Amino acid sequence: MNTLFDKIWDRHVVQIVKDGPTQLYIDRLYGHEVTTPQAFDGLRKRGLKVFRPKQNFFMPDHNIQTHDQDKPIADPVGRFQVDTLDKNCDEFGLTEFKMNTEDNGIIHVVGPEKALSLPGMTIVCGDSHTSTHGAVGAVAFGIGTSEVEMVLASQCILQQKPKSMRINVNGKLKSGVTAKDVALYLMSQLTTSGATGYFVEYAGDVVRDMTMDGRLTLCNLSIEMGARGGFVAPDETTFEYLKGREYAPKGADWDKAVAYWKTLKSGDDAVFDKELTFNAEDIEPRITYGTNPGMGIGINGTIPTLDEIPEAEQAGFMKSLKYMGFEPGEKLLGHPIDYVFLGACTNGRIEDFRAFANVVKGHKKADNVVAWLVPGSHLVAKQIKDEGLDKVLEAAGFVIRQPGCSACLAMNDDKIPAGKYSVSTSNRNFEGRQGPGSRTILASPLVAAAAALTGKITDPRTL
Repeated sequence: MNTLFDKIWDRHVVQIVKDGPTQLYIDRLYGHEVTTPQAFDGLRKRGLKVFRPKQNFFMPDHNIQTHDQDKPIADPVGRFQVDTLDKNCDEFGLTEFKMNTEDNGIIHVVGPEKALSLPGMTIVCGDSHTSTHGAVGAVAFGIGTSEVEMVLASQCILQQKPKSMRINVNGKLKSGVTAKDVALYLMSQLTTSGATGYFVEYAGDVVRDMTMDGRLTLCNLSIEMGARGGFVAPDETTFEYLKGREYAPKGADWDKAVAYWKTLKSGDDAVFDKELTFNAEDIEPRITYGTNPGMGIGINGTIPTLDEIPEAEQAGFMKSLKYMGFEPGEKLLGHPIDYVFLGACTNGRIEDFRAFANVVKGHKKADNVVAWLVPGSHLVAKQIKDEGLDKVLEAAGFVIRQPGCSACLAMNDDKIPAGKYSVSTSNRNFEGRQGPGSRTILASPLVAAAAALTGKITDPRTL
């Protein structure tokens, strides 16, 4: 024991139900328009108010369009969900970063960048990628709508304590290899169920060397290994990132907070339920070939052959390849693509746009490619302009859209047409995830940029 996860979890235990779950105190609840309406309805039916409204923050992000945001949402269902969130937050006196305001964006991008997510916190949201916030050293995980209601009413939740896992990635990443590639590599090694029942602490040379944007990407994808969540122990990189941000402690409170945050680390004698170690040198830029994020290969690799797949998994493997239009043993380097998406709570931060711009600078987008470049927040959009990245991208033939979840999932206007191939920096490649019949290839911003220039899957290290 004596892990960082134990320290944060135990500090938030209100009581333990005999032969049952733990009542856990929650420091921060986030909410968006898709998973909150029934929770608020439940409060009304029971005549309850929100217990601690100042600890809860909301914003629409899934349904909002990434163009003409000053106009109403065209889809009536999406518009109704956003309108309902507005009404619920107004009625219950909650802070909402509304659509078409400078505070809006993707909730998992805005939370950390405003320092609403802080080390040592417990953080929940009705969204599986809440694990993103673990990058600041918090225990963050997704919950269901009924649990959202529970937190609104009591600022607590009933949870079984997960087991602990530490994943070490040691060595130094090769040129062109990003945090996204690290995450895709880990998923291919563990599979999408390999971390089920665990909360993962990421550690090792590579993680220590990662920027906060990189750590946010890594933690975002924890859920895709089946983990309850993932996090990184806070360090000087964390403190430097948070200092001076809108909701960060100020003055003496900052010094006091940092003194506490420095205690948030696993002890030298910490015992994990499971510990794994990987070598950075084994990781190259990666792409997925199937319909779950664990079905991935190095960009110069080949899709496994049938005899490399366990017999019990062969039917699902072949079904996935049929959907994607690929064959066992096929090499995907050079395969034509149609769309490129840069964005999502996985790769919609300023560092991702810097990386993309660095590849496309001085080149031109392929004529056959439709590219959607979507910042994760209005702050990211401002940084893009302030750094002149917008000029670089526009000169290369790209248009920067307005913030939102966009083509990560088919709940707004940005949908990939059936049968088309999308190289996407988002987090999931499920059947129909980016639109009915769409075919998604997950990749890093560097691989996405290379594909956008060449119109095919390309190793960015060759450009």
